Amino acid sequence: MKKLGCVLVVLALACAGRVSAQQSEVIYGDDDRLDLYQVTNPKLLGFAESTVGLFSGGSVRVEGPKALLTTASYAEDYNLCPEEPFFDQRTGAFCSGSLVGPDLLMTAGHCVKSDSACKGTKFVFGFDVKKKGVNPDSVPAGEVYGCAKLLGREQVGTGADWALIKLDRPVLNHKPLALNRTGKIENGTALFVIGHPAGLPTKVAGGAKVRDASPDGYFVANLDTYGGNSGSAVFNAGTGLVEGILVRGENDYVWKGSCQVSNQCPAEGCRGEDVTKLSALTAQIPLQTPEALKAVSANKSFVDLLEANLPQ
Repeated sequence: MKKLGCVLVVLALACAGRVSAQQSEVIYGDDDRLDLYQVTNPKLLGFAESTVGLFSGGSVRVEGPKALLTTASYAEDYNLCPEEPFFDQRTGAFCSGSLVGPDLLMTAGHCVKSDSACKGTKFVFGFDVKKKGVNPDSVPAGEVYGCAKLLGREQVGTGADWALIKLDRPVLNHKPLALNRTGKIENGTALFVIGHPAGLPTKVAGGAKVRDASPDGYFVANLDTYGGNSGSAVFNAGTGLVEGILVRGENDYVWKGSCQVSNQCPAEGCRGEDVTKLSALTAQIPLQTPEALKAVSANKSFVDLLEANLPQ
């Protein structure tokens, strides 16, 4: 990604210089991905708090107050060269998602293809690196959620790709993200993304922009993203509103002799990364009315209250 001016990325990195974002994605220009310990802007950290990693149910084991996560060596799984960023970290999530209602999660359709697949998935908050060199292998048990119901999904190969999931209980300690409900986005709009590239702990990636807003159901951007970023929320760097869902893109890695490194493209090169436009699904995401939020505080389901309004 190219660096953006401080004014454009104030929400993303408090003018610290660089931020960055991932089916297959790639690095455009500089690699702008950051761990959470490198991020100081409280708004950006707040957005990251609303991000989840999707883990297979068998990879999460609750033991008392902790949920133990099964992870693997990123370097070994991807046969990486030693100079590759995050070489020493571990990978575990197969997709990303974001909280858009007190018990409503948004991700990519290809990440959750059926109700049974949904119920076999665990949605994990807090899989991130908050201290340099400390790889997470667990989260508090209360940060793990199950799927109550797959409310809807769409997966068009060259179009929209999304899923909405009702969680097994309301999320009281993370805030739903604010969405751009206008259905409008323009070429050149500055962007950043938060998710789990290649299944790694949460990364923030910025310095991106919309390259082509004209396709039906999605737009093309030069986000620094990878396969595990599928389902990540893509944010407007000027407003902080979610503009779409990262769903597909360029090949992630290329061979360098006997090992792999991230595929690097010019900021305006390669195919770009596809982001499902929120207009494909905002009609199915209820507005967060004061009455609904009050009901959730009484431990009632937000989606249960308004599910009759959701298309079947």
